[in-house]
Amino acid sequence: MIYAIDPLQDSRWPAFVERSRHSSAFHSVAWLDALHRTYGYVPIAYTSSPPGSDLRDALVACRITSWITGRRLVSLPFSDHCEPLVEGAEHANGLASALAQVVKAERLRYLEVRATERLGLYHSAGSYCLHRLDLRPDVAALFGNCHKSSTQRKVLRAEREGLIYETGRSDALLEHFCRLLLMTRRRHGIPPQPKRWFRNLIDCFGDAFQIRVAWKGDVPVASILTIRHKDTIVYKYGCSDAHFHQLGGMHLLFWNTIEEAKAARLRTFDLGRTDWDNAGLLQFKDRWGSTRSTLTYSRFTVSPPAAPSRFGGMNSLARITKGLVPYLPSWVLRVAGSTLYRHIG
Repeated sequence: MIYAIDPLQDSRWPAFVERSRHSSAFHSVAWLDALHRTYGYVPIAYTSSPPGSDLRDALVACRITSWITGRRLVSLPFSDHCEPLVEGAEHANGLASALAQVVKAERLRYLEVRATERLGLYHSAGSYCLHRLDLRPDVAALFGNCHKSSTQRKVLRAEREGLIYETGRSDALLEHFCRLLLMTRRRHGIPPQPKRWFRNLIDCFGDAFQIRVAWKGDVPVASILTIRHKDTIVYKYGCSDAHFHQLGGMHLLFWNTIEEAKAARLRTFDLGRTDWDNAGLLQFKDRWGSTRSTLTYSRFTVSPPAAPSRFGGMNSLARITKGLVPYLPSWVLRVAGSTLYRHIG
């Protein structure tokens, strides 16, 4: 028997996420609430635990209804990874099999699960690289493990150049981040996420969410957003001004994040998902001494797997918008982001 619960309302959910060894920031009430506030996604968790008992397993997803991409369940939208909170592959496949019946009964396009291993009845919907950095060595060892001729030298150059580091959650820092994000997304040929998404992350996560900005004088040159969950710090978004790349602003932000995480006795720096064909970003993350693993997204569909939708994800969006974005006014890009992202999920 499978039960559906609302993780935003069920009082058992926060404690379950806290004690589950597979949980991440993406399972938290804060992340689910921000998704709901920004995009209207309805979170739902499926479990074999009956009402009134402690939760012992769950697979959380968001119900997405879009006139462009259809009705579907995604675990979870805009999340790099979201493991089924179960013990063992057999248990995960059992829960996934039960959810396949939900897809059939509700005539959904598919259920997608973003985890490290493909689930039994599901086909692969994409493979990505996940980097994690073990923070247990001391600071000197962590710096020594960084690539000497690029990462170490970039950090040292940022310090010589007098770059200033600032962290917080203020409206001013958010404005600086969003301006840099617009520059970066324009370079990549895609619209930026809506500002309300980041405001909701700030409101929902509180002090666990930080905006980190590197400055050259009074000019913001790079920024990253991080989320703290249990003993892990998660790098979620990054952006920069290409005119200042040689100064090492992004390297300074990552190194200061590592130092602060060490001071807080955190154990892992989750550097996030990377496409396998993004050689530059793969190399950047490798050179911090991090470890690679593979994310294999799984998808269950009633009909045979079809070709990806034109709006099936960030890569598809980039293919559609890349030729237009460099020429569009900033306000048009912001409107496009506010309009399109809820359909992507």
